[in-house]
Amino acid sequence: MVSGAPGRGRYNRVVIDATSATAAGVGAFPQVRPRRLRVTAGIRRLVRETRVSPDQLVLPAFAVAGRGVEQPIEALAGQRRQSPDLLAETAARVAAAGVRAMLVFGVTDDKDPAASAAYEAGAPAQAAVAAIKEAVPDMVVITDVCLCGYTDHGHCGVVVDGRVHNDLSLELLARTAVSHAEAGADIVAPSDMMDGRVGAIRAALDAEGHEDVAVLSYAAKYASAFYGPFREAVGSAPSTGDRRGYQMDPPTIREALREIAQDELEGADMVMVKPAATYLDVIAAARAASELPVAAYQVSGEYAMLKAAAARGWLDEREAALETLTAIVRAGADVVITYFAEDAAGWLQEASA
Repeated sequence: MVSGAPGRGRYNRVVIDATSATAAGVGAFPQVRPRRLRVTAGIRRLVRETRVSPDQLVLPAFAVAGRGVEQPIEALAGQRRQSPDLLAETAARVAAAGVRAMLVFGVTDDKDPAASAAYEAGAPAQAAVAAIKEAVPDMVVITDVCLCGYTDHGHCGVVVDGRVHNDLSLELLARTAVSHAEAGADIVAPSDMMDGRVGAIRAALDAEGHEDVAVLSYAAKYASAFYGPFREAVGSAPSTGDRRGYQMDPPTIREALREIAQDELEGADMVMVKPAATYLDVIAAARAASELPVAAYQVSGEYAMLKAAAARGWLDEREAALETLTAIVRAGADVVITYFAEDAAGWLQEASA
């Protein structure tokens, strides 16, 4: 119950009946003032519930063949395809900024039905892994294991009679993962969404003596509208049909938890939810259901929207980027893959100085 009347020329004290306030489930004002913990930046930092650290961030990187090659990606402002020598320089720079992990994607025009370039020794992704590890041995190098960037049809598996054949794709995915491990990858990340691929990759890695290489499964990868800029970056758009037959249907969440549980049983060391911002509920559910580290991918479309809005002066890029990264971590992600990684690391360090 509130009592009191407006004062004239003096402080007007508003009194709240403590019994009524307690019954309503709120603290008793004026003794309880939640704003006390928001008054200064120092206090806000002290009591902050969710903290984002550069240690949690992973920078995606696009590898092409050659030396001294750098190709800006129009749809991903500030991002570029780079040859292995330049990616090694990028790795050294972002490590100095505090980013200690990179996710490597291979980009090639050498495409065929069997995705042969995906598992060739010395192909762009494999060469980039070796170059990064030589330049920055402590950099955690993760590789994307998929076939879409290497097939002439743009699908993530082998196509037979117009249909993506799940079981025939597993051998090629496993060969790709092994080739990445042999190049020096610390973690391989299958993103194809074929059933059984985590088990196939785990078995192949172990058989070849790579039992210490971890598997980060794109366990809950949705058939999202936010992948367009990425597909431009790697040239992986399917020439016919779409990927809804193997990527997850956006309205589902129980199926995501089933996928996570299955990948755990097959030997996944980490699981991922992709995209991030429009699937915060899935991230939270994954965190509650699994004891494994949970990663989330802030995908190309999420990044491109923020960059475009910031370029037009519609929002503050730094504040918007950090707010979205905080939301992803608050939802339960331990690791965030983001094109903002390098900039965000600098912003976070400035904020903590």
